Amino acid sequence: MRIMGLDFGSKTVGVAISDPLLLTAQGIEIIRRKEENKLRRTFARIEELITEYEVEEIVVGFPKNMNDTIGIRAELSLEFKDKLERRTGLPVTMWDERLTTVAADKAMIEAGIRREHRKEYVDKIAAVLILQGYLDHLAVKENH
Repeated sequence: MRIMGLDFGSKTVGVAISDPLLLTAQGIEIIRRKEENKLRRTFARIEELITEYEVEEIVVGFPKNMNDTIGIRAELSLEFKDKLERRTGLPVTMWDERLTTVAADKAMIEAGIRREHRKEYVDKIAAVLILQGYLDHLAVKENH
């Protein structure tokens, strides 16, 4: 069993996949969209990856505001979740992603990735952080 993590943005979707033991998350790709409202190809690619990696569950980053309210991006993410569940038939969990983009940026700075190249990786790294947070949560829950 594997879990897929998605960082759903207006122009891109960062994708991460867990290892079969559900211990670690690896970034695998960034799906780029030409238009924000066009999701057909995005869903088709996600379905290909689900088949390829034998994914049984999906985690989507939930971009709540810092004061815990739900804004436009979070509402769009919830709509994406509903469509994803209908399309794939898999359970989809929303995972609080506040500060993951900040953490992704910090990790890239520490890794010495130049500013002009960071945009290429930030969504994939954010997807890894979202999924890794969820995997760590599952591990803690299992040990209690």
